[in-house]
Amino acid sequence: MNFTVIAIIAGLGGLLFGYDTGVISGALLFIRHVFHLGPAMQGVVVAIALGAAAVGAAFAGTLSDKFGRRPVLLVTAAVFVLGALLSAAAWSVAILLAGRVLVGGAIGVASMLTPLYLSEMSPRDKRGAVVTINQAYITIGIVVSYGVGYLFSHGGDGWRWMLALGALPGVILFAGMLVLPESPRWLAGKGHREAARKSLAFLRGGRDVEAELRDLRQDLAREGRATAPWSVLLEPRARMPLIVGIGLAVFQQITGINTVIYFAPTIFQKAGLSSASVSILATAGVGLVNVVMTFVAMRLLDSAGRRRLLLVGLSGMLVTLLAVAGGFMAGMQGGLAWVTVISVAAYVAFFAIGLGPVFWLLIAEIFPLAVRGRGMSLATIANWAFNMLVSITFLDLVHGLGRGPTFLIYAAMTLITLVFTWFLVPETKGRSLEQIEAALEGEGRLA
Repeated sequence: MNFTVIAIIAGLGGLLFGYDTGVISGALLFIRHVFHLGPAMQGVVVAIALGAAAVGAAFAGTLSDKFGRRPVLLVTAAVFVLGALLSAAAWSVAILLAGRVLVGGAIGVASMLTPLYLSEMSPRDKRGAVVTINQAYITIGIVVSYGVGYLFSHGGDGWRWMLALGALPGVILFAGMLVLPESPRWLAGKGHREAARKSLAFLRGGRDVEAELRDLRQDLAREGRATAPWSVLLEPRARMPLIVGIGLAVFQQITGINTVIYFAPTIFQKAGLSSASVSILATAGVGLVNVVMTFVAMRLLDSAGRRRLLLVGLSGMLVTLLAVAGGFMAGMQGGLAWVTVISVAAYVAFFAIGLGPVFWLLIAEIFPLAVRGRGMSLATIANWAFNMLVSITFLDLVHGLGRGPTFLIYAAMTLITLVFTWFLVPETKGRSLEQIEAALEGEGRLA
């Protein structure tokens, strides 16, 4: 089986993430009438999945370290399918919320475990592009959800089809994972050396894998254990990866990206676009920009490097957030509203080549093997928790401070992220996972 096909199947976990992120906003327009939901309960329908995602991410690392990456992904796909179908068939608010909890928990696991699995089975010279398949699927899932939402927006029960179609990528992921191998690094860590050899040979198309196996054995010999306790994350060799991982997890959210994903039509209407339909069309355009620039990032990550793209992306985000804030503070209306639309699209483009994919890639690379799953879990929990925090506070900030000052806050957070990246975030391009771990253990950071 071609390695690209393997990566495409395994990356479907990102599609689950992206589709649900985008589809619930459209479905909620109908759900609120069917179940007579007030603003508070509408918020609960959205937020309960985010909370469940944080819980799912909390358990994902421990489960994948104990049982393997592949079995946990199989169960995750099945849970997502069940949650999507239960949400679609909901006959009461309680059943709807139960379905949303299942979907959210599965997304939380997939958001952490998909990049981990992809990184552990990728050759070093392609790891950036392969792991970023996960981010590409997230962006594609968001755009597809916009199309599905529009397609089924004309019928009273269209919301059920919107939610039910989310089961399709879950079914494909489950079927695909049945034929994909376990992570060779996890197998070697558990002492299954021959199984690790077969897995690597399968992934590399039958090419010689002895050098890669030798790196794995040396890494395990240095580590001395396949799975370490949580306390290892506080040791010097894991402390810097933990700071970088959790730091980027938080910064990815507090720089404002999900205010754009969740509230773009509202932002564009407030900027002065003529109608809701024009605002939705502009939102779809921004979604397409996100997809295209993520594919650009896939081509650049293994040549330009993670750190350089992150610095360029953050610099662009800072400038465009200042433009959005300035536009609102200047009271743009009519034709000038398109300046805000273009600035938002540019902001998303810079996010898509930097902080979007690089965060998920780096947390899959920098943690020691023995605590890689647990370290990624902590970073993913932080990411989902601040996703929920930023989403909940955005409208309150706009109401209390105004739209311009709110985006100035996100610009300030982006400047802090830029400084954090300049001083602390390492370059991992062109190094095997074992070389990254050895360098961080020996020097505390990568040059």
